[in-house]
Amino acid sequence: MSDQSARWIDATQLPEELVALLDSLGHGEDVRITRDGKTIGTITGTVHEERFAAAASEDVTVVATAMKLSESARSALSDRLGPGYVVLDMKSAPTSVDVLLVPPVSPQLIANFRTLYPKARVVIAEIEDAELGVRYEGPVRRLLDAGAEVYLPSSTIPRLAEHLDRTMTHLNQLTGDTSVPLTIESPRDQARE
Repeated sequence: MSDQSARWIDATQLPEELVALLDSLGHGEDVRITRDGKTIGTITGTVHEERFAAAASEDVTVVATAMKLSESARSALSDRLGPGYVVLDMKSAPTSVDVLLVPPVSPQLIANFRTLYPKARVVIAEIEDAELGVRYEGPVRRLLDAGAEVYLPSSTIPRLAEHLDRTMTHLNQLTGDTSVPLTIESPRDQARE
């Protein structure tokens, strides 16, 4: 190891704002240092293992997001999930995450995610949140926006019958009137009101 690779700076000697920026970096995320518009250096974030060790010891569910979310969107998701969850960008998450939240992607990419995060439950999510600037639409959202009322991912005819009966019973209970056609409002419809 050369002397150059062993250089270090004690964080207590840096301005608090810079330390906060460095602490917020995810694994592989960079901060370029410039002078007169020219890059003179780069600082690359690493995984903070102590955060994950603390989360695991507190019986917290670690959720990694495989979609680009702002820090405020990730914080909002974490806040809504509650204290039993930690939500991280997948670039800064350990391979031992409990849940990997992904947008609609190809089966090949799902297989790659399964390899990278073997213990994680892979959850596909379509999100449309204008307030937080998040939009990950997929085929199901497009079908619902086109007028479909329900999507049932059933594996067999008996399961389809079970899901269909449960769905129709639930929807009829909600409306109280089976003669009125059932509709599902999309977020776009609600925004127009």
